[in-house]
Amino acid sequence: MAAESKVDPMHQFAIEPIFGSANWELAGYNIAFTNSALWMAITTVLLWIFVAGGMKRELVPGRWQMMVESFTSFIDDLLEANIGKEGRKYVPYIFSLFMFILFANILGLVPLPLAMVGLHAFTFTAHFTITGVLAIMTFSIVLIVGFWKHGFHFFSLFVPHGTPLPMIPVIFPIELISFLFRPFSLGLRLFVAMMAGHVLLEVLASFIIDASNAGPGWGAFIGIPSFVLMIGICALEILVAGIQAYVFALLSSLYINDAENLH
Repeated sequence: MAAESKVDPMHQFAIEPIFGSANWELAGYNIAFTNSALWMAITTVLLWIFVAGGMKRELVPGRWQMMVESFTSFIDDLLEANIGKEGRKYVPYIFSLFMFILFANILGLVPLPLAMVGLHAFTFTAHFTITGVLAIMTFSIVLIVGFWKHGFHFFSLFVPHGTPLPMIPVIFPIELISFLFRPFSLGLRLFVAMMAGHVLLEVLASFIIDASNAGPGWGAFIGIPSFVLMIGICALEILVAGIQAYVFALLSSLYINDAENLH
Protein backbone atom coordinates (compact mmCIF):
# COMPACT_ATOMS: atom_id res chain seq x y z
CA MET A 1 0.00 0.00 0.00
CA ALA A 2 1.34 3.42 -0.93
CA ALA A 3 2.48 5.57 1.94
CA GLU A 4 0.57 8.76 2.65
CA SER A 5 2.34 11.91 1.62
CA LYS A 6 3.23 14.32 4.37
CA VAL A 7 4.22 17.40 2.44
CA ASP A 8 4.75 20.49 4.58
CA PRO A 9 4.80 23.57 2.30
CA MET A 10 6.68 25.58 4.93
CA HIS A 11 9.42 23.02 5.59
CA GLN A 12 11.40 24.27 2.57
CA PHE A 13 11.95 27.57 4.41
CA ALA A 14 13.31 26.00 7.60
CA ILE A 15 16.78 27.23 8.51
CA GLU A 16 18.85 24.28 9.70
CA PRO A 17 22.48 24.00 10.83
CA ILE A 18 24.47 21.93 8.34
CA PHE A 19 27.08 20.66 10.77
CA GLY A 20 24.87 20.64 13.85
CA SER A 21 24.47 23.40 16.42
CA ALA A 22 26.68 21.98 19.19
CA ASN A 23 30.00 23.70 19.97
CA TRP A 24 29.13 26.68 17.81
CA GLU A 25 28.83 29.23 20.60
CA LEU A 26 30.43 32.66 20.50
CA ALA A 27 29.82 35.20 23.28
CA GLY A 28 26.65 33.33 24.22
CA TYR A 29 25.29 33.26 20.66
CA ASN A 30 25.00 30.23 18.41
CA ILE A 31 26.81 30.84 15.10
CA ALA A 32 26.21 27.48 13.45
CA PHE A 33 26.66 27.44 9.66
CA THR A 34 23.16 27.05 8.22
CA ASN A 35 21.68 26.14 4.87
CA SER A 36 20.74 29.80 4.41
CA ALA A 37 24.35 30.89 4.94
CA LEU A 38 25.52 28.17 2.54
CA TRP A 39 23.29 29.37 -0.28
CA MET A 40 24.24 32.99 0.32
CA ALA A 41 27.88 31.91 0.00
CA ILE A 42 27.12 29.91 -3.17
CA THR A 43 25.28 32.89 -4.66
CA THR A 44 28.18 35.22 -3.84
CA VAL A 45 30.78 32.88 -5.36
CA LEU A 46 28.77 32.31 -8.54
CA LEU A 47 28.13 36.05 -8.89
CA TRP A 48 31.85 36.77 -8.44
CA ILE A 49 32.71 34.16 -11.09
CA PHE A 50 30.11 35.63 -13.46
CA VAL A 51 31.44 39.17 -13.11
CA ALA A 52 35.12 38.15 -13.16
CA GLY A 53 34.58 36.17 -16.36
CA GLY A 54 33.18 39.26 -18.08
CA MET A 55 35.99 41.66 -17.16
CA LYS A 56 38.50 40.57 -19.79
CA ARG A 57 38.18 43.91 -21.66
CA GLU A 58 38.72 42.28 -25.03
CA LEU A 59 38.58 44.50 -28.13
CA VAL A 60 36.04 42.11 -29.63
CA PRO A 61 33.99 41.04 -26.59
CA GLY A 62 32.83 37.47 -26.30
CA ARG A 63 29.34 36.42 -25.25
CA TRP A 64 30.22 36.30 -21.55
CA GLN A 65 31.74 39.78 -21.58
CA MET A 66 28.79 41.13 -23.56
CA MET A 67 26.36 39.64 -21.04
CA VAL A 68 28.11 41.28 -18.07
CA GLU A 69 28.39 44.58 -19.92
CA SER A 70 24.70 44.39 -20.85
CA PHE A 71 23.70 44.04 -17.20
CA THR A 72 26.04 46.87 -16.21
CA SER A 73 24.67 49.11 -18.95
CA PHE A 74 21.14 48.23 -17.91
CA ILE A 75 21.79 49.36 -14.33
CA ASP A 76 23.65 52.46 -15.53
CA ASP A 77 20.67 53.47 -17.70
CA LEU A 78 18.28 52.76 -14.82
CA LEU A 79 20.19 55.08 -12.48
CA GLU A 80 20.66 57.81 -15.06
CA ALA A 81 16.93 57.78 -15.82
CA ASN A 82 15.94 58.01 -12.14
CA ILE A 83 18.76 60.03 -10.57
CA GLY A 84 20.66 61.70 -13.41
CA LYS A 85 24.40 61.94 -13.85
CA GLU A 86 24.81 61.78 -10.06
CA GLY A 87 23.50 58.23 -10.17
CA ARG A 88 26.62 56.85 -11.86
CA LYS A 89 28.47 56.53 -8.55
CA TYR A 90 25.78 54.16 -7.30
CA VAL A 91 26.20 51.71 -10.21
CA PRO A 92 28.42 49.28 -8.22
CA TYR A 93 25.94 49.10 -5.34
CA ILE A 94 22.74 48.80 -7.38
CA PHE A 95 24.39 46.36 -9.80
CA SER A 96 25.55 44.15 -6.90
CA LEU A 97 22.12 44.37 -5.26
CA PHE A 98 20.25 43.51 -8.46
CA MET A 99 22.53 40.64 -9.47
CA PHE A 100 22.68 39.17 -5.95
CA ILE A 101 18.88 39.07 -5.69
CA LEU A 102 18.52 37.75 -9.26
CA PHE A 103 21.03 34.94 -8.71
CA ALA A 104 19.47 34.07 -5.34
CA ASN A 105 15.95 33.92 -6.78
CA ILE A 106 16.95 31.76 -9.75
CA LEU A 107 19.18 29.40 -7.76
CA GLY A 108 16.25 28.73 -5.43
CA LEU A 109 14.32 27.36 -8.42
CA VAL A 110 17.03 25.07 -9.77
CA PRO A 111 16.33 21.38 -9.03
CA LEU A 112 19.62 20.00 -7.79
CA PRO A 113 20.35 16.25 -7.50
CA LEU A 114 21.60 16.64 -3.93
CA ALA A 115 18.56 15.40 -2.02
CA MET A 116 20.39 12.13 -1.33
CA VAL A 117 22.79 13.95 0.99
CA GLY A 118 20.10 16.09 2.56
CA LEU A 119 20.86 19.25 0.56
CA HIS A 120 18.24 21.00 -1.51
CA ALA A 121 17.95 24.38 -3.20
CA PHE A 122 17.17 27.08 -0.65
CA THR A 123 15.65 30.47 -1.51
CA PHE A 124 16.97 32.75 1.21
CA THR A 125 15.18 35.75 -0.33
CA ALA A 126 11.98 34.09 0.96
CA HIS A 127 13.10 35.13 4.46
CA PHE A 128 12.24 38.61 5.66
CA THR A 129 15.41 38.72 7.77
CA ILE A 130 17.43 38.67 4.53
CA THR A 131 15.31 40.99 2.41
CA GLY A 132 14.90 43.30 5.39
CA VAL A 133 18.67 43.65 5.78
CA LEU A 134 19.02 44.42 2.05
CA ALA A 135 16.30 47.07 2.40
CA ILE A 136 17.97 48.58 5.49
CA MET A 137 21.24 48.84 3.54
CA THR A 138 19.49 50.98 0.91
CA PHE A 139 17.67 52.99 3.58
CA SER A 140 20.99 53.65 5.36
CA ILE A 141 22.53 54.97 2.13
CA VAL A 142 19.53 57.27 1.68
CA LEU A 143 19.90 58.69 5.19
CA ILE A 144 23.69 59.08 4.98
CA VAL A 145 23.57 60.75 1.55
CA GLY A 146 20.59 62.92 2.48
CA PHE A 147 22.07 64.36 5.68
CA TRP A 148 25.63 64.50 4.28
CA LYS A 149 24.58 66.46 1.20
CA HIS A 150 21.71 68.56 2.54
CA GLY A 151 22.07 68.63 6.33
CA PHE A 152 18.86 69.43 8.17
CA HIS A 153 17.39 70.69 4.90
CA PHE A 154 16.84 66.97 4.19
CA PHE A 155 13.69 67.25 6.32
CA SER A 156 12.17 69.37 3.55
CA LEU A 157 11.63 66.05 1.76
CA PHE A 158 8.66 65.50 4.07
CA VAL A 159 7.00 68.79 3.09
CA PRO A 160 5.92 68.63 -0.59
CA HIS A 161 6.51 71.78 -2.61
CA GLY A 162 3.55 74.12 -2.48
CA THR A 163 2.09 72.75 0.75
CA PRO A 164 0.04 75.50 2.51
CA LEU A 165 1.59 76.60 5.81
CA PRO A 166 -1.39 75.50 7.97
CA MET A 167 -1.18 71.97 6.45
CA ILE A 168 2.50 71.42 7.26
CA PRO A 169 1.87 70.07 10.82
CA VAL A 170 -0.47 67.48 9.26
CA ILE A 171 1.51 66.61 6.11
CA PHE A 172 4.95 66.41 7.75
CA PRO A 173 4.23 63.46 10.14
CA ILE A 174 2.33 61.60 7.42
CA GLU A 175 5.24 61.92 4.98
CA LEU A 176 7.74 61.04 7.72
CA ILE A 177 5.88 57.86 8.69
CA SER A 178 5.57 56.91 5.02
CA PHE A 179 9.33 57.42 4.63
CA LEU A 180 10.14 55.30 7.68
CA PHE A 181 7.99 52.45 6.35
CA ARG A 182 9.98 52.30 3.09
CA PRO A 183 12.52 49.67 4.22
CA PHE A 184 9.70 47.52 5.61
CA SER A 185 7.67 47.62 2.39
CA LEU A 186 10.78 47.18 0.22
CA GLY A 187 11.88 44.04 2.05
CA LEU A 188 8.33 42.70 2.47
CA ARG A 189 7.54 42.87 -1.26
CA LEU A 190 10.44 40.60 -2.26
CA PHE A 191 9.92 38.24 0.67
CA VAL A 192 6.20 37.73 0.02
CA ALA A 193 6.60 37.27 -3.75
CA MET A 194 9.26 34.58 -3.40
CA MET A 195 7.57 32.75 -0.52
CA ALA A 196 4.15 32.67 -2.21
CA GLY A 197 5.50 31.11 -5.40
CA HIS A 198 7.44 28.40 -3.61
CA VAL A 199 4.51 27.54 -1.33
CA LEU A 200 2.27 27.19 -4.38
CA LEU A 201 4.75 24.85 -6.07
CA GLU A 202 4.95 22.72 -2.92
CA VAL A 203 1.15 22.52 -2.65
CA LEU A 204 0.87 21.43 -6.30
CA ALA A 205 3.56 18.81 -5.68
CA SER A 206 1.50 17.45 -2.77
CA PHE A 207 -1.55 17.22 -5.07
CA ILE A 208 0.47 15.14 -7.52
CA ILE A 209 1.74 12.79 -4.80
CA ASP A 210 -1.68 12.37 -3.17
CA ALA A 211 -3.40 11.80 -6.51
CA SER A 212 -0.83 9.18 -7.51
CA ASN A 213 -1.26 7.37 -4.20
CA ALA A 214 -5.05 7.43 -4.59
CA GLY A 215 -4.97 5.40 -7.81
CA PRO A 216 -4.64 5.76 -11.60
CA GLY A 217 -8.03 7.50 -11.93
CA TRP A 218 -7.21 10.26 -9.46
CA GLY A 219 -3.71 10.45 -10.89
CA ALA A 220 -5.09 11.22 -14.34
CA PHE A 221 -7.87 13.53 -13.09
CA ILE A 222 -5.87 15.59 -10.57
CA GLY A 223 -2.21 14.63 -10.89
CA ILE A 224 -1.71 15.38 -14.58
CA PRO A 225 -3.43 18.83 -14.53
CA SER A 226 -1.48 19.70 -11.38
CA PHE A 227 1.77 18.70 -13.06
CA VAL A 228 0.98 20.83 -16.13
CA LEU A 229 0.04 23.75 -13.90
CA MET A 230 3.23 23.25 -11.91
CA ILE A 231 5.32 23.59 -15.09
CA GLY A 232 3.50 26.83 -15.90
CA ILE A 233 4.06 28.16 -12.38
CA CYS A 234 7.77 27.29 -12.63
CA ALA A 235 8.03 29.36 -15.82
CA LEU A 236 6.16 32.19 -14.11
CA GLU A 237 8.47 31.99 -11.10
CA ILE A 238 11.51 32.45 -13.35
CA LEU A 239 9.88 35.62 -14.66
CA VAL A 240 9.01 36.75 -11.12
CA ALA A 241 12.62 36.15 -10.05
CA GLY A 242 13.81 38.71 -12.58
CA ILE A 243 10.96 41.15 -12.01
CA GLN A 244 11.45 41.21 -8.24
CA ALA A 245 15.19 41.85 -8.60
CA TYR A 246 14.39 44.69 -10.99
CA VAL A 247 11.70 46.18 -8.74
CA PHE A 248 14.05 46.10 -5.75
CA ALA A 249 16.78 47.86 -7.75
CA LEU A 250 14.32 50.36 -9.22
CA LEU A 251 12.80 51.34 -5.87
CA SER A 252 16.27 51.58 -4.34
CA SER A 253 17.31 54.01 -7.09
CA LEU A 254 14.13 56.06 -6.59
CA TYR A 255 14.75 56.31 -2.84
CA ILE A 256 18.36 57.34 -3.43
CA ASN A 257 17.10 59.95 -5.90
CA ASP A 258 15.07 61.52 -3.07
CA ALA A 259 18.27 61.86 -1.03
CA GLU A 260 20.24 63.28 -3.95
CA ASN A 261 17.70 65.71 -5.41
CA LEU A 262 15.12 66.28 -2.63
CA HIS A 263 12.00 66.24 -4.81
